[in-house]
Amino acid sequence: MKKIALLSLAATTLLFSAGYKLPELSINSMALSAAYIANAHGADAAYYNPANMAFEEDGQYIEGSLTYIRLSKISYTGSAFNPDGTLNHSGATSQAENFLAPSLHYVSPKFDQFRFGLSVVAPAGLSKRWNTQPAKTYAHEFTLQVVEVNPSIAYRVSDDFAIGGGVRIVHTSGVVKSASIASRDMEGDTFDFGYNLALSYQATPELKLAVTYRSNVDLDVEGDAAIYFPDNGNYGGTLMFDRRIDAAVSIPNPAALNLAAAYRFDTGTTVEFVYERTFWSAYESLDFDYEFSLGGLDAKFSDPVAKAWNDVSAYRLGVTQEYDNWTGMAAIAYDETPIPEHTVNFELPDSDAIILSVGGRYEYSDVLSLGAALLVDFKESRRISGSVSDIGLNGEFSDARAYLLTVGAEYKF
Repeated sequence: MKKIALLSLAATTLLFSAGYKLPELSINSMALSAAYIANAHGADAAYYNPANMAFEEDGQYIEGSLTYIRLSKISYTGSAFNPDGTLNHSGATSQAENFLAPSLHYVSPKFDQFRFGLSVVAPAGLSKRWNTQPAKTYAHEFTLQVVEVNPSIAYRVSDDFAIGGGVRIVHTSGVVKSASIASRDMEGDTFDFGYNLALSYQATPELKLAVTYRSNVDLDVEGDAAIYFPDNGNYGGTLMFDRRIDAAVSIPNPAALNLAAAYRFDTGTTVEFVYERTFWSAYESLDFDYEFSLGGLDAKFSDPVAKAWNDVSAYRLGVTQEYDNWTGMAAIAYDETPIPEHTVNFELPDSDAIILSVGGRYEYSDVLSLGAALLVDFKESRRISGSVSDIGLNGEFSDARAYLLTVGAEYKF
């Protein structure tokens, strides 16, 4: 078997959208905080609304971008239980994280009423590392990387209506380390599949309406794990069973429904509102299966861990202003967390967020445009009551921020 991924996915990447999902995967979508469905155009329409490919001018479009992601340190002030069951009042601080995430989008020329697209993106993930107890009992390191290859197709039904869809080919890899009286070291990867659908209606020359749906993809990971006992984060003590053992886990990359409307004014201003519903209730529990029983360590590493996440909404409002050779963009979004108070953990201390973004594009020539965008995700502080928490947290997570900077170019040929 391949090595495992723990993936509490808890699902993506990084921690800058509700759960572990990352919806901003191109220049325009980053500048508009993903308020970019009905008015999606150019190469990245292949991902955000493949139906819109049918309305593009003839020609081929390709966009490449690179996103730098900075995740701030997260502070936990309060108490939690140590591995030996005593109460720890010292709190904890996670490490800051830095990443680079590339994206690629392509739209083909027209083939009668059909058009084809391809996107390669990182739509989800997670990375969180805590080096002190009690936090490292739960998340010494939780790292998840998700890469999606999404071929798509569009069909123009009429002058003002088009449909689209695609196949989601998702590769997941991850590392999980947790340390208490014993240490667990897991890593690995998997391929899984899903689909996406889109409808686009040009109601008037000014008003565009769209619906998109991305299916749930269960990330079914099989691999192996090393369990060291006794150990406390050295990952070099006595190896149980004298070898790595087979292990498996499954977690969802949830379905999402977007309803969008965009209106373009005579001033060259386009305003778009997107309502997104993400179906996180598919994440009921985290349950690892091992080749053998872990005996007295089953309670720490094998027994199902309740998640009980909720379906949640995001509200996105974006404004695009066209100038002669310039396009300016800005947006605000509100993103609800799916994690109920009783299952908040150090692996993903998520909370509701306000997202602000800004960006622009410059038409360098008739075929080449250059763009950049900046997004900041402000996570609210989150208080956890000891009378509610499944793991005895009694304190507050604070200072969570994500900063994303995207630069890229689009070429038409």
